[in-house]
Amino acid sequence: MAIALALVCALTYGAADFCGGLAAKRATALAVVVWSQAIGFVVLLAALPLVGGVVRDGDLWWGVACGLAGAGAVGMLYRALAIGTMGVVSPITAVLAAVIPVLFAIVRGERPSPPALVGIGCALVAVVLVSAASTPNAAPRASARRALAPGIPEAIVSGTAFGFFFIALAQTHPDAGLYPLVTTRIVSMVVLGLAGGALRISLRIVRAAFAIVAACGALDMAANICYVLAVHRGPLAIVAVISSLYPASTVALAAVLLHERLGRTQWAGVGIALGGVVCISLAR
Repeated sequence: MAIALALVCALTYGAADFCGGLAAKRATALAVVVWSQAIGFVVLLAALPLVGGVVRDGDLWWGVACGLAGAGAVGMLYRALAIGTMGVVSPITAVLAAVIPVLFAIVRGERPSPPALVGIGCALVAVVLVSAASTPNAAPRASARRALAPGIPEAIVSGTAFGFFFIALAQTHPDAGLYPLVTTRIVSMVVLGLAGGALRISLRIVRAAFAIVAACGALDMAANICYVLAVHRGPLAIVAVISSLYPASTVALAAVLLHERLGRTQWAGVGIALGGVVCISLAR
């Protein structure tokens, strides 16, 4: 059951990222995040009575931690997707979001199986390959040098924050239901709203993009719900890495609908990244 929920989580996260990246090309990334989070909050409120749960102060505080990590993760991700290539940005965030919970498990005394160790090695190689993109308009003297492609630094920050998000949400009690997500979403909306006001960034969404933003918010919350249910039914390391397979659907949608094209090095990095996540998911 946990594996199935984690797979659904991966598919919906990937579709949400695709919609978010698409919308962020038509509005500011912060506006997309704020409005999608608000729509997701409505979805969460509708799902609360269906799942139930026990409210505890400790779980709500973990929700606050998740909200802070999630606000940074999603904000940086949509910024990366808006200025970078989906097929490059998404795998980097996924690798980091998968590796960090595994390292956390190691620190807590777990010993990964050989497939997990192979997966971590693949992940590190993949980050190098996927990040190696030549600067399009580089000066002749610098053309031979490699540079980080647009969106890569933001993707690294986002993936790191997602890793901590997964860890914090897993610390809640199994019988807490979806209540930790309530504080998570409230905190993230407040933080992002304040950031928009402080930076004087427009939160306006054009009518043509609102449907995409709404789909992004609904899919993202559906993925969060699936993750919470999965992580309380299976090991953190397994659920986190399977949930991090979401680049598969993001890349597929980008290739089919946007006709994105990557170089051979980037495709190799994408393949190794996804293979690394699969290897980690085999850990027991």
